[in-house]
Amino acid sequence: MSAARFRRAMNAPSGSAWPQSETISVAPAAGTAALPAPIAPFAGASWWQAIRARHAIVLLAVLVYPLVATPFFTYQIGGQALVLGLIALSLTLLAGYGGMVSLGQMTVAGIAGYCIAIFGSSAAVHISLGWPWWLAATLAVLIATVAATGIGWLSVRTEGIYTIMITLAIGVAFYYLCLQNYTLFNGFAGFQKVQAPTAFGLDWREPLPFYYLALAAALGGYLLVSWLVRTPFGLALQGVRDNARRMNALGFAVTAHRIAAYAVAGFLAAIGGVLLTWYSGLIVPGSIGTGALLKILVIAVLGGIRHPIGAFIGALVYVLLQTFAMDVLGDSHRDRYNLVIGSVFLLIVLFSPDGLLGWWAWVRRRFARTGPQHGRI
Repeated sequence: MSAARFRRAMNAPSGSAWPQSETISVAPAAGTAALPAPIAPFAGASWWQAIRARHAIVLLAVLVYPLVATPFFTYQIGGQALVLGLIALSLTLLAGYGGMVSLGQMTVAGIAGYCIAIFGSSAAVHISLGWPWWLAATLAVLIATVAATGIGWLSVRTEGIYTIMITLAIGVAFYYLCLQNYTLFNGFAGFQKVQAPTAFGLDWREPLPFYYLALAAALGGYLLVSWLVRTPFGLALQGVRDNARRMNALGFAVTAHRIAAYAVAGFLAAIGGVLLTWYSGLIVPGSIGTGALLKILVIAVLGGIRHPIGAFIGALVYVLLQTFAMDVLGDSHRDRYNLVIGSVFLLIVLFSPDGLLGWWAWVRRRFARTGPQHGRI
């Protein structure tokens, strides 16, 4: 495709689809290793034309799930997986479509969690302001999104390992700030009893309402990312990922696209941070420590960092392992459940760099080659 046609496509209205007969191919810069090109859901077709039976089946399954599951599985497994998946989805947008691996997404979620505790209600009544939940939640998401934009502004001028180190340094700095500051963050004790509110006649602390609240947020985040990556902005962001120098030569604001991606990802992580704080009922420095920062990366890679749905698949697997690994190890080794999680992570990554969805794609290709059309069962 010529540069002129590429620029016209970038400036086209967001509702127009990319011509199906052409594809974007921006070669990576010399000496750099680009991530595999992610698959943009519903790309090149209208939404209703791209919907398949599997989409309806998955949607029906997640809607019916809490009606047949116990409150434990609804809240501890389903609700937690959806919230963690939403935070991991923000990393999928940055890494899979922007080529920017950030360890700061849990930091952004933690900022939102601390804000909801400070502006809202908690056991630390000498710090919490007790404002209405909707105002506290709005301010928490807004402040965390602005913070994510600032993190992006600092880190987008670097690439590769340097981006990872900068976001990790910011996360560790925020962790120690919360740990040592008692006036605003209440030190190591953090904030307890930061519970979901009762609104619209529903108690959002109950398993069923909280699950559907988390499901609505997760579905909204998934649809937002799925739509965004096929807009002119999303296509340009993928071009920046593949070859930033060439995109800059074509006249695109590379830095602005990257910062905007951090802002959108921060918005998703902020909503996840508010829900995660309501889910656990607390926010403490340990919630945003190094282990928490790496956990989001593990979740995104487990499911498949090239696919928006991979974040939620990885979160479900992680939550299941975290919940039941202790039972597998027994009482004498309950503190080593991270060994099980790490072993599963290594097994998946070694044999499928694209995570669990990569395995699924391999199985489908294998079945297609050995199916009935080839004379095999």
